[in-house]
Amino acid sequence: MPQRHAPTRPFSPPRFDALAKATGAERYAFDHIPEGCLHAGAYRPGAGLGIACGRVRGVDTAAALAVPGVLRVLTAADVPGPNLHGIIHKDQPVLCGEVIRHAGDPVALVLAETPEALRAGLAALRADIEPLPGVFDPAEALKRGAPLVHAGRTGGNLLMRAEIRKGDVKAALKSAPVVLRGEFSTPVQEHAFLEVQCGVAQQQPGGGLDMTVSTQSPFRDRFEIGAALGLDPLSIRIRAPHLGGGFGGKDGATVQCLLALAALKAGGRPVRMAWDREESVLAGFKRHAARLRCVLGADTEGRLLAFACDMLFDTGAYAHLGGEVMELSMEHACGPYRIPHTRVTGRCVYTNNPIAGAFRGFGVAQASPAFEGLMDELAARLGLDPLELRRRNALAQGDENSCGVRLTGSTDLVACLDALAEHPLWTGREDWRACAPRFTRRGVGLSAVFNGMGYGRGLPDMAIAKVEFTEAGGFHIYVSVADMGQGNASAFALLAAQELNQDAAAIGLTLPDTERCHPSGSSSAGRTTYTFGNALLKACAALKARLLSRAAMALLCDTLEDLRLEPGRVVHVPTGRALPLAVLARFLPRDDRVCVAEFLMPVAREVSGSAQGFMIGFPHLLFAYAAHLARIEVDELTGRVRVCDYVCATDGGRVLHRQGFDQQAQGGAAQGLGYALLEDFQLRDGRIRTGDLTTYLIPTALDLPDIASLAVDGCEDSGPRGLKGVGEVGLNGPAPAVASALRHCGCDPRLLRRLPLTPERVLAALKPRRLAAKRGRSA
Repeated sequence: MPQRHAPTRPFSPPRFDALAKATGAERYAFDHIPEGCLHAGAYRPGAGLGIACGRVRGVDTAAALAVPGVLRVLTAADVPGPNLHGIIHKDQPVLCGEVIRHAGDPVALVLAETPEALRAGLAALRADIEPLPGVFDPAEALKRGAPLVHAGRTGGNLLMRAEIRKGDVKAALKSAPVVLRGEFSTPVQEHAFLEVQCGVAQQQPGGGLDMTVSTQSPFRDRFEIGAALGLDPLSIRIRAPHLGGGFGGKDGATVQCLLALAALKAGGRPVRMAWDREESVLAGFKRHAARLRCVLGADTEGRLLAFACDMLFDTGAYAHLGGEVMELSMEHACGPYRIPHTRVTGRCVYTNNPIAGAFRGFGVAQASPAFEGLMDELAARLGLDPLELRRRNALAQGDENSCGVRLTGSTDLVACLDALAEHPLWTGREDWRACAPRFTRRGVGLSAVFNGMGYGRGLPDMAIAKVEFTEAGGFHIYVSVADMGQGNASAFALLAAQELNQDAAAIGLTLPDTERCHPSGSSSAGRTTYTFGNALLKACAALKARLLSRAAMALLCDTLEDLRLEPGRVVHVPTGRALPLAVLARFLPRDDRVCVAEFLMPVAREVSGSAQGFMIGFPHLLFAYAAHLARIEVDELTGRVRVCDYVCATDGGRVLHRQGFDQQAQGGAAQGLGYALLEDFQLRDGRIRTGDLTTYLIPTALDLPDIASLAVDGCEDSGPRGLKGVGEVGLNGPAPAVASALRHCGCDPRLLRRLPLTPERVLAALKPRRLAAKRGRSA
């Protein structure tokens, strides 16, 4: 058995939500089932009819309305307002009245008294849909005469085209001593979160809506709903309790607009909507499938000279965040390396495939297998150690990245690589490979990855924090960004407790509520703890100063420097006299007990490279970095890959809560291993063939090794307590690290350029060596 190297973890205080979640007391949106509520469900006939693109001739509702317990069947004619939503581009109908553009498009909405009546009503609906020619390949969608997904668009099926340039890549590649080329492809990926898309909504007597939704962006949801249904967004209240997973799949409207429409037609009764797993797979957002054509130029010492990349992204039937995902992928296409000459072009294309959107790694996961694959091939071509090649070219603070941004923040990729270089799994890799059992190959591979933090330039990446000194003398934080399991709410409680010098038990939390909290953006992009944490520390510092000032009057102290805020009290240090916080609180009006502060993430102001076609989100100034190592075994008879050991070294600035840091690194690695090896999302003419978790496989505990998390000791000066966001970067490393390990096993690198690396593909990559060995024995 391979030796396990478990990480050592210093003590971390328990997460704020640990006990409630462990005992089942925590209430998610899925748990909200108000007494007397109606149940709403969308009718999506395309999947049942096998039609991914078609004209809606009509919907027969008579049989459904005859089902006992079915109250209403709504169609596009019942939708007030423009009936279009989308984060950037308003191109997706709430209910389709003319055409469906993918198999999961809804054409009707059923309201029923019970879940059973809802199911029967949906089953009784009939739609008359005329099949239309569809387009399912992004390259085909760009050809002249291809069917248009959105008729009348001036750009046809091209949603967006963009380009980044720095230096003269053509001349640099022409003169480069070593040039490598490769075409790579990455697949659709399903989020597969535990809690499916769900929520509850009720129209209030004054006409506003009160909603509780599993969402990553409650404040933005109000505006999506308002725009789609012609409502005042400020009349919509949205609460976002803890999410049972999101990973980007709940960043944007899922149930929100449908649920709001149902509530408007429910006569004031609450309405619940919860998709089942099959509907979640059918209608939920997916990771974009992408194709990359790359050229890398270097000198004979392995120093990178030039890199060119052409990207093609499939955004599916609607824009959602397609352009923005492609932009971030383009920004990261050249890897975390110094390259003086670069050119990256990207095209994002409409097809009649399922809607693609945000997913952890947000475009970077599509780019990292390509640039890291070519780095391994360059190391092999030059006979260099692949880790040393990366270290030789790794970005450092003060360098200019491939987009022309000067890196002024912490940039500790070399330290991540150094941590792997000293690890026994790396130093002992050749001995371990040589001891492989019969019919087994062993390999050790690595990858170096990075991920931009925040929204990037073009829109304010701001958070606003409110903290209250309660009437009982405790402290309460009004959290504005959703916690989808990553533990940011616990991080906020810990930050506040440290700043206010209080026990964590004295800190209360209100989770996002658009009526009680301040807008602070979405829970995404590795920004949450960084932005809201900075705002929170400012608010806590202001409240602390105010409390000391007010306590000075009661303690008859004329020097604030002599006062100290301690757990439960304010102390006059020279005399030891103390004022209990519970007493102080009774003297203060609420306005005096509340502090609000904001923080705006810094952005890159000067960029030496040029960029065209970008709307928002480019470029970034701050990045998280990581280096990953995978030790694998391959069965020569079946091609099955077993990941025996895994190590990730991460630069997330200063670590606030080690357990939370490790969980982010390990969770990202686990999800990335599924992306690398198992998750083979199958489509045929826009119809999903892997529509549930029996046919779409994700890793279980039995598929994963122990994942060692190493924290690089760094500090991001602009971050709260020196930290950076690490939620995204961990997913980007596994696919290239596993492919690297397969190259170490002797696989043909040209056959490792398409994910996932299924047993069939791995076996094909192994065949040339096996056949050569067989011919040698025959001779």
